[in-house]
Amino acid sequence: MELDLQGLIFEFLGGLGIFLLGIKFMGDGLQKSAGDRLRDILDRFTSNPFLGVLAGIIVTILIQSSSGTTVITVGLVSAGFMTLKQAIGVIMGANIGTTVTAFIIGIDIGAYSLPILAIGAFTIFFFKKPIITAAGQAVFGFGALFYGLELMSSGMKPLRSLEAFHELTVSMSDNPILGVVIGTVFTLIVQSSSATVGILQGLYAEGAMALDAALPVLFGDNIGTTITAILASIGASVAAKRAALTHVIFNVVGSTIFLILLVPFTAYVVWLQGQLNLNAEMTIAFAHGSFNILNTVIQFPFIAGLAWIVTKIIPGEDAIVEYKPQHLDPIFIERSSALALDQAKSEIVRMGEYAAKGLEETILYLTTNSQKHSEAAMQIEGALNNLDQKITDYLVQVSAGSLSEAESAKHTALMDTVRDIERIGDHFENIIELVDYKISNKVHLTEGALEDLNNMFDLTLMTVKQAVNALDESNREKALEVVQKEEQIDKMERDYRKKHIIRMNEGLCSGPAGIVFVDIISNLERIGDHAVNIAEDVLGD
Repeated sequence: MELDLQGLIFEFLGGLGIFLLGIKFMGDGLQKSAGDRLRDILDRFTSNPFLGVLAGIIVTILIQSSSGTTVITVGLVSAGFMTLKQAIGVIMGANIGTTVTAFIIGIDIGAYSLPILAIGAFTIFFFKKPIITAAGQAVFGFGALFYGLELMSSGMKPLRSLEAFHELTVSMSDNPILGVVIGTVFTLIVQSSSATVGILQGLYAEGAMALDAALPVLFGDNIGTTITAILASIGASVAAKRAALTHVIFNVVGSTIFLILLVPFTAYVVWLQGQLNLNAEMTIAFAHGSFNILNTVIQFPFIAGLAWIVTKIIPGEDAIVEYKPQHLDPIFIERSSALALDQAKSEIVRMGEYAAKGLEETILYLTTNSQKHSEAAMQIEGALNNLDQKITDYLVQVSAGSLSEAESAKHTALMDTVRDIERIGDHFENIIELVDYKISNKVHLTEGALEDLNNMFDLTLMTVKQAVNALDESNREKALEVVQKEEQIDKMERDYRKKHIIRMNEGLCSGPAGIVFVDIISNLERIGDHAVNIAEDVLGD
């Protein structure tokens, strides 16, 4: 009996591992196939909460993870792409989208899981085109999901004959709150509601659990899945914490409502099972889908109230990075090229101010090793990329009209300036990656090295700010000062490089520390070059 129990545990845990790997592979493959369109879907189709629900459903189906959708949504709220109310709609939609996995499980194709795995593996190994290998990864994940389920189901079969498990399911039927607690705790541990719902489907299919015991566990699974968003929001922005709390409140309130209505809801599921002639797995899938759809319908009218509650519970202002341009009104292109160029310049100045802010966050990340500064800098880098694209598109439209010689020169200078500011973002992103390397590999920089880096950071930041200021005011004197400062940056880079070689020769710094130091000052020197380019465009006016 001991060997049987060991085999049961091993088979179940192995099956669970393969199942979780399958979900990850399927989600990653689908996400790679979709590319950057996921964020575009959320950005474009969330003008109101209802469209947010639809966007949440679509994206969660694509990435097979409601938590993943919530994390993307949190980033978009922090970036100013959507309001908290719109985000709540996306979170509601994500809860509906995640039920698709349960419906996939309900399709009884476990017998074909190994051939599906083989097709996916062959596609990954024998094709080089990224879109095809991404599709192969999704197919491999699909097969692994079913193979894992088969192993789990095989491991769970003996549970029917275990008296202790039988008594536990009877207790859950008599006390539904116990079922909710068990479902919540298990999902907290596994961190995947898809996995725990899959296990529940297997138990119900094996006859190891009655429907009235299974449904409270299903409600608990929905509460437990919020743990990923909670963990992701620890140490994150106010917007992230509010979005995570919304997810928790939404699922807890829904579970409470359906726990009160357990008897009629169970009767409805039984009726559905009979009407549609559903197998056991599909019965749980329909119960899961019905719960999340009805929960969304019930709570949808109260989105504003939910937003108000989480704002009161988690007060404070969030430093929002606006990805969207604020000055690029197309009407100016039609009316006056000169006005349109002025608007583009105002947006470029705003972009430059963001670049300076990103560099400040990078300095703070180097000196504190605090992840929040890295996240803030990367968020700004994303904003710079987006603004680069939007401003460039706007300037291209402006150039389609008739420009005077002076306007044409200004247009060229603005195009060059946009690219320089975007490159500043690329360079501080490089520095963030170097600090990441330093932290993960426990690379130690001496006090002298850190002091040199801080000095060079300060001078570079001052130079960038002055270049942006010179652009804003079209001030030639400030532009000339930038050119002089850049010469100081170049000299500083040469001097600090020599000093660091001496430290390394004296054994004060390791080889990896030397690489990190030299690469950081090289990136700072390149940022200085881009600041000079901006200043020279001002001087060329």
